[in-house]
Amino acid sequence: MDNNTLIPAELLDEPLVYPAEAYISKDYAEAEGDKLWSRVWQIAGRVEEIPDVGSYITYDIGTDSILIVRSTDESIKAYHNVCPHRGRKLVSTPAGANQAVGKKDQAGEHPGFFCNYHGWTFNLEGQATYIHDKDDWKGALNENNTCLTSVQVDTWGGWIWINMDPQAGPLREYLEPVASLMDPFQFDKMRYRFRQFGIFECNWKVALEAFLEPYHVAATHPQLSKYGDYYAYSKALGFHGNTGFDTRKGGDTSSSDNSVHRAAKGADPRVSIAQMQQEYWDTIGASTSETLVKTAQTLVDELPEGTPASEVHHYWLDKARKVDAERGVIWPEISEKQMADAGLALSIFPNFNIIPGPTFGLYYRVRPYGTDPDKCIYEAVALDLFPEGEEPQTEWIHAEQDPEQWPFVIAQDISNMVEVQKGLKSRGFRGNLPNPHQEKKVTNLHRMLAYYMGTGVPREME
Repeated sequence: MDNNTLIPAELLDEPLVYPAEAYISKDYAEAEGDKLWSRVWQIAGRVEEIPDVGSYITYDIGTDSILIVRSTDESIKAYHNVCPHRGRKLVSTPAGANQAVGKKDQAGEHPGFFCNYHGWTFNLEGQATYIHDKDDWKGALNENNTCLTSVQVDTWGGWIWINMDPQAGPLREYLEPVASLMDPFQFDKMRYRFRQFGIFECNWKVALEAFLEPYHVAATHPQLSKYGDYYAYSKALGFHGNTGFDTRKGGDTSSSDNSVHRAAKGADPRVSIAQMQQEYWDTIGASTSETLVKTAQTLVDELPEGTPASEVHHYWLDKARKVDAERGVIWPEISEKQMADAGLALSIFPNFNIIPGPTFGLYYRVRPYGTDPDKCIYEAVALDLFPEGEEPQTEWIHAEQDPEQWPFVIAQDISNMVEVQKGLKSRGFRGNLPNPHQEKKVTNLHRMLAYYMGTGVPREME
């Protein structure tokens, strides 16, 4: 073991290598529960999923199940989803595909929780309100040994975050500096547009890393290369990271052109922007909005040929903002600097990556499937701003690890995952060799994993 070494962030600028252990070792996967998942802040759901007092969701991570409930109009509580009597789950979370979904009281009228095994009952504050034949314990039962075990819970960005470590520091402190980069987008005002999940035959890190860098675009998504070069910078931001489009001469781009809705390359930007937005919509179903797609299709008719790309870009965004305002969707005030600083995508350690936009977000959350190093729960989620009262009612949609069941671009990423998992086990694989400029988010993930897990420290190439 490497004794919880945290290598300097500056070392990530150098060519590094790290082993395959974190992806394929059964011992490593079993140790993640104690060393990683029980100690970090992680997203358990969205605030809008528990709108009423008594509504609840469950969140399963490894061998742990967490029960999150709205206890009052203003407060949310989280508990280990287990009865203190004999260990039965209070809210069943079925095995297999359904374990990613959890359960929610749709009506929001649940007064508490009932253990189906022996009938112990608990209120929303986690206190036992009924114990069958309590006197048999001769007075030994008290509030401390019969209450549900609390879990730290907080909210930010519209997400519900939990941390099983009672000594963990504040959520906001953990999220910085990424929280400040994401605040201008007002994700708390967005709502689900779609949410889809599957049980994949690869380690959770393999699935997550497919989305941590654009270095793979040229080979995995060649159809997107016609709209621009996907050369990117990659930054470590404490535990977390971000990426953005870059120039091969070095240095970050200095405008919103390094974000997801940059101007597309091509002889006529009116045409190329429209084509790119339509392709995003058709093949990803996200990373843009319906308004951005529709307004892009009008550019050829509304702007003269030869209009510079930067002018086309700004005209398009200004029109989309006005069209959205007319239908009751008000864009947050995000400066070009704030857009540039956020970049193309931001990651939050250990298992979350989001592509932000002015009225949308596309994010991926990946979790281990129990303690099996060769399986994970993969989730792709689209958020949007909607006119008040027009938010769609969505549910988790289960899809197999079948490219036909996913948007085309995501399916292209999925096509790599199982093959990577197999290759990492090859006797001929000597260790990962991440790109020091474009894949720093990946290396930083393993830098932080090594700190928590005590093994797998990235080292300089020899």
